[in-house]
Amino acid sequence: MSGAVTSLWRHPIKSHGRERLDQITMTPGQTMPGDRVWAVAHEASKADGSEWVPCANFSRGAKAPQLMAISAQLQGNSVTLRHPERPDLSFEPDTQQQAFLDWVRPLMPTDRAASARIIRVPGRGMTDSDFPSVSLCNMATHRAVEQKLGRDLSIARWRGNIWFDGLPLWEEFDWLGRDIRIGEAVFHVRERITRCLATTANPDTGERDADTLGALKNWEHQDFGVYAEVIEGGTIRTGDKVQVL
Repeated sequence: MSGAVTSLWRHPIKSHGRERLDQITMTPGQTMPGDRVWAVAHEASKADGSEWVPCANFSRGAKAPQLMAISAQLQGNSVTLRHPERPDLSFEPDTQQQAFLDWVRPLMPTDRAASARIIRVPGRGMTDSDFPSVSLCNMATHRAVEQKLGRDLSIARWRGNIWFDGLPLWEEFDWLGRDIRIGEAVFHVRERITRCLATTANPDTGERDADTLGALKNWEHQDFGVYAEVIEGGTIRTGDKVQVL
């Protein structure tokens, strides 16, 4: 039994916008190109860009739901951000941080640590996992959550990289420790993704409006999708097959 890729996504600045792609070329041991290249450290963070650090060091959708309504476009070293409540912003995260900090300030809760600086770790996307991961998400599982809540949900809530369809509900959890071929690339599936409050926010409005975590608890866990590591590089396109090896 095999599924097929339905969509590909990257998030150039961690927690600050999503970008849909038609195809992408993976490299062994690395995150999806252009995914979470940068992250926004808050004023209480010790992150300095010298090494990977956990997500608690960064401004993120779990604490600031309005961030979930950002879309992004990466071109070279420049990122364009869009949000329904803000003017479009095109800037270079490495050299034009103040423009971004001014732009994002109205979207941040006043009772949280303010965004302070953008960092990057060269050659290492700032994924939530402590290894360079790519997240794989199952459309059947997404539809099951929609059914529990009795409403349509945007898949952008889950901030996944590779979405697939045509496989059973929760099939992805059976992949732990196994290798999966997607298009030309091969992944080793390492762990389930435990979800946070970010998924409760609507990606169109930035308002918390769906108890996604409560829905997941119907299955006695809080997990959605899996983290995988690229072990063979290659190009992936929408429509490519997803096969367990």
